[in-house]
Amino acid sequence: MTGTPHETPAATPAEAGASIFRRALGADFDRLHPELRRRFGVSTDGGYACVGRGVMRRIRRGPWWTVPFLQIGRLRNILVADVGEDVPFTVENYPYQDPYGRETVTFVREYRVPGRRRPSRFDATMVLDAGRGTIVDYLGTHQHLAVDLDLRVEPDGSLLLRSGAQRFYEGVLGFRFPMLFSGRATLRERFDDEAGVFRIDLEVHHRLFGFLFGYDGTFTCEYPEASTAPQRLRPVRHERRL
Repeated sequence: MTGTPHETPAATPAEAGASIFRRALGADFDRLHPELRRRFGVSTDGGYACVGRGVMRRIRRGPWWTVPFLQIGRLRNILVADVGEDVPFTVENYPYQDPYGRETVTFVREYRVPGRRRPSRFDATMVLDAGRGTIVDYLGTHQHLAVDLDLRVEPDGSLLLRSGAQRFYEGVLGFRFPMLFSGRATLRERFDDEAGVFRIDLEVHHRLFGFLFGYDGTFTCEYPEASTAPQRLRPVRHERRL
């Protein structure tokens, strides 16, 4: 069964150059905390990237039977199978135009878990499906899994993100991924004015089996000049279908 690609209309002149998050959220983008507006304002026309460095207070997972699923995800940098406390991490958000001319932002995270020789890496690239007003999050090194994201600005200026429908793509194969075999993520990012740091909290739950994976931590950001992403942060292949 082949997937049906969504068509992405061209941006209007007012939208051209705006970040994919501003375009997805519309007027609500301006209700974000100013530091979050800067962080999620990354775009090729903006001319800068966002590099966050901090510490995950906890990285945890569900019962023992979740381990095989997490280990499989590790093979293509889709999931993190490690657990730990006070784990240093980085997140790199760089803008670039993908081979299909779509504005794309990297969300590449590396975790340096004590005792592991190499950092664990979780790759994601995000594009806007303008026709639906939805950001699509491609997971992994080969963009095999496309996940719709629901974004909401909270009263305190934080950003609440929930994952929705998921689609699997490989070659001509494309199908909606059954949620029976996956989980739904809820992520919240906010800026703590008193501490001067970003705070992040994520949990992934399965509708039958409960908690699967989660983390919470803090980080600070730098904003280097950039109009494109280095090759090391880009996926091995790009998927045209949304």
